[in-house]
Amino acid sequence: MTEAVVQEPAGRTTVSDRAVQRIAARAAQEVDGVRGQVTVDARVTGDSAVLSVRLPVRYPLPVARIAEQCRNHLIRRTAELAGLAVTGLDISISEMVVESHSTAVDSAVARVR
Repeated sequence: MTEAVVQEPAGRTTVSDRAVQRIAARAAQEVDGVRGQVTVDARVTGDSAVLSVRLPVRYPLPVARIAEQCRNHLIRRTAELAGLAVTGLDISISEMVVESHSTAVDSAVARVR
């Protein structure tokens, strides 16, 4: 005797705009050359998100290269962590951050250890 297996709908996971903002801000800070407070606005619609990112970049690093690395990283990490496709991503450079000499020295020493 065989039993019929009833397939239940898989359900749906919803990720809020605020959660995506936090995920994207943290992901942007993972990119080498991004310094300071990253600000993100996110709009989630279904399985996609549109992001607007204000990015502080360490001076004198090349802004275009950092922005492109950040763009690729945000798209990948948002998909990994939130399960959302990023369909729009605007990045504006909010400031160029100059590290003090002591901060740069401390950073170099920490990398050597």
